[in-house]
Amino acid sequence: MATWVIGDVHGCWLTLERLLERIGWQPDRDELWMVGDLVNRGPSSLDVLRWAFANRDRLKLVLGNHDLHLLSRAAGLTGAKKEDTLDEILTAPDRDELLGWLRTRPLIHHFGPFVMVHAGLLPEWNIERTCALADAAAERRAGPDHETLLRGLSKGRKKAAKREPESDEQLAAAVAAMTRIRMVDADGKAQLGFNGPPRDAPRGWKPWFEASAVRLQGYALVFGHWAMLGYHRGHDVACVDSGCVYGGNLTALRLRDGRVERVPVADVAVTPG
Repeated sequence: MATWVIGDVHGCWLTLERLLERIGWQPDRDELWMVGDLVNRGPSSLDVLRWAFANRDRLKLVLGNHDLHLLSRAAGLTGAKKEDTLDEILTAPDRDELLGWLRTRPLIHHFGPFVMVHAGLLPEWNIERTCALADAAAERRAGPDHETLLRGLSKGRKKAAKREPESDEQLAAAVAAMTRIRMVDADGKAQLGFNGPPRDAPRGWKPWFEASAVRLQGYALVFGHWAMLGYHRGHDVACVDSGCVYGGNLTALRLRDGRVERVPVADVAVTPG
């Protein structure tokens, strides 16, 4: 059995298909971890989502910001953006089944020494706080008032909670951090609007993972979302977003031994933003 982590797919079905062939993935034997952003901006989001649903028993998926945007659009809480490629999902005959499953996916996957999240964590969150936040958000999304959380995300997409959440607004801000963070400033405050490489950040800012309390507790962090950082590997941190939909590669990392496989984009790419 092998466990592979795959970066942001963004609806690039042909590229994903080729990567699965490259790693020799066997769904009856191997497990896949997906860092989120399965959909949007690429040309084949419906194909990717249907594949994920069909293989859900062998898939560990955490939600990304584009996955949440899809759910917000389906609920009528958010309008279409210029680069969206989600209409095929929204008009599909099986959309309710697909989106019902997607809505129940977690924000983090914690197994053994590994913690997988789409974007990152606030530096002050330890593993206990991280899991509590993710569980609270999952409970809200699975319940009848799930649109409350999505509405909070759509209203405050540039905000990230720093203190313990006690309200819907603060919980939505915590979800925003997990799905959008890249850098933090000198005070540890998330800067959700930054999407460049670390060298372009203002003085005093640093990547979120450098000061992560979860990392200091001895956990290895696995994430995506940061195409301008690209594939990045340290002994206890790995970013597997290598900008597939922007003309880069789709990356797979085998957790057991660190083997890396990449496939160049095989679909139509779009401009980063």
